[in-house]
Amino acid sequence: MLKIDISLLIQIANFLFLLFILNLILYRPIRRIIATRNSKLNSLKQSIEELNEKYQKAKEEFESRRIAVSREAYQEKESLKSEGLNEERKLIDQANGEAAQRLKSAREDISGKIADIRKSLEAEIDNFSRELAEKILGRSV
Repeated sequence: MLKIDISLLIQIANFLFLLFILNLILYRPIRRIIATRNSKLNSLKQSIEELNEKYQKAKEEFESRRIAVSREAYQEKESLKSEGLNEERKLIDQANGEAAQRLKSAREDISGKIADIRKSLEAEIDNFSRELAEKILGRSV
């Protein structure tokens, strides 16, 4: 059984003194270190969150710019393609026009030569017919 005497009071005083000393030497510095570490961790977590937000914003901005540039490049490609097709049509029309002009010129040239040959043959028809008649008849006509 527990007896209440002076030794109990000395033990209680000793315990309280030891608790006070441990608090001064051990517990307060450890709590201070833990509090400092927690504040640093909280500030680092906050910095990480801010950086993550900045990263997400930058990523979204980059993606939107990439999409805009891609659209712009596609439109530019289509514009250049259309422009190229128009230029191709112009060149084909021009080539067709030149070919038609040359064909017309060649036909006119051939028609002129045919007319000249006809005139020369018509002029010589009398001679040919006379020679043919002489050959067929065997005498001069």
